[in-house]
Amino acid sequence: MGTTAAEGSIDAFHRGRFFLAQPLHGGHRAGMDAMMLAAAVPSDFGGLVADLGSGAGGAGLAVLARCPRARALLVEREPEMAEFARRTLALEANEDLAARASLLVADVGLAGRARTEAGLADRSVDLAIMNPPFNEARDRQTPDGLRKAAHVMEAGLLERWIRTAAAIVKPSGRIALIARPQSLAEILGAMAGRFGGLEVKPVHPRPDADAIRVVVRGRRGSRKAMTLAAPLVLHEAGGNRFSTEADAICNGRASLFGD
Repeated sequence: MGTTAAEGSIDAFHRGRFFLAQPLHGGHRAGMDAMMLAAAVPSDFGGLVADLGSGAGGAGLAVLARCPRARALLVEREPEMAEFARRTLALEANEDLAARASLLVADVGLAGRARTEAGLADRSVDLAIMNPPFNEARDRQTPDGLRKAAHVMEAGLLERWIRTAAAIVKPSGRIALIARPQSLAEILGAMAGRFGGLEVKPVHPRPDADAIRVVVRGRRGSRKAMTLAAPLVLHEAGGNRFSTEADAICNGRASLFGD
């Protein structure tokens, strides 16, 4: 997929339901992670979702494409990526979805007064979703500064992003995030005292392979016990074809948690 445009490409998602303007070489390009994250939002969701660290807006627009009553706030720190988000919202093919979306250029990691002055007000959204950088500093890093900012996790970043989510969601508001399995302990620690009723869904490339992602969601103030959901298996055994479930989830025809 992809039609070359100046300094980027225009890429189709949800089989042409919406399109993203994305960088061709530098910066972060949305893919399956963003689609799985968006699928963690219940299908009947009708409030305001904040896509924290939105990049070009992939997860946020995927929520709007599947949830016709939802609205989205795209929050992106890097000016270059925010410009791609603006281009995404300006695409004629996205006109209907863009009418329910807005863009905020702000650092998700800000706290207190600095955060509210940047436009992330307390108790202002119904649900926060995030696909934070999850490559560790010791991993092989890209020399591209914009891509590095999107992919490499700074110390304490998860805690700061989850803290922001807890501040901006309304009472009983929700959070959903996608990360590598090795970040799960840190995620659960940051969620403690902020979000409860946690649901953890592992994502496996094949039935006999270890999980490569976890999707975690929870509710502000909930006291329900944590549950480990049935895994999502992306590919059928012995091949590269998506499983029926994974294909439906990544193309906006089903929710990740079955709701």
